Amino acid sequence: MTSKNMICLWYDGAALDAASFYARTFPDSVVGAIFHAPSDYPDGKQGDVLTVEFTVAGIPCLGLNGGPAFKHSEAFSFQIATDDQAETDRLWSAVVGNGGQENACGWCKDRWGLSWQITPRALTQALADPDRAAAKRVFDAMMNMVKIDIAAIEAARRG
Repeated sequence: MTSKNMICLWYDGAALDAASFYARTFPDSVVGAIFHAPSDYPDGKQGDVLTVEFTVAGIPCLGLNGGPAFKHSEAFSFQIATDDQAETDRLWSAVVGNGGQENACGWCKDRWGLSWQITPRALTQALADPDRAAAKRVFDAMMNMVKIDIAAIEAARRG
């Protein structure tokens, strides 16, 4: 990785598993360098995977196997823009179906506790509609959804 800045994500021993899942699931994602601990450390042994460089949808990341001290929270999430319902469904099913959990308004968590927003571009465009009444209908419809339903968003926009 040549980026001057990357997101560091803390894992409890599962950085390589998570990075591999993201690389298989999201476009423009790849696992890069894997570094092994040169000696024992508080939450691992010499030779264990210590860090993993990876890219998620073009964003450079570093997975750190730091142990159980810190957990992911909704204060950080990846927002993935989707082009249609098929892509929305595929990504949602991949995250949730791999031990993740559903949340509201297009949010879900992967099995490692990292939050994802699977957000159709149609939703973003509809929320920005200059017709504020249409945007409000879209917002109200979204607030009642778990996974985003593009047809229902479009119907709400039309009124």
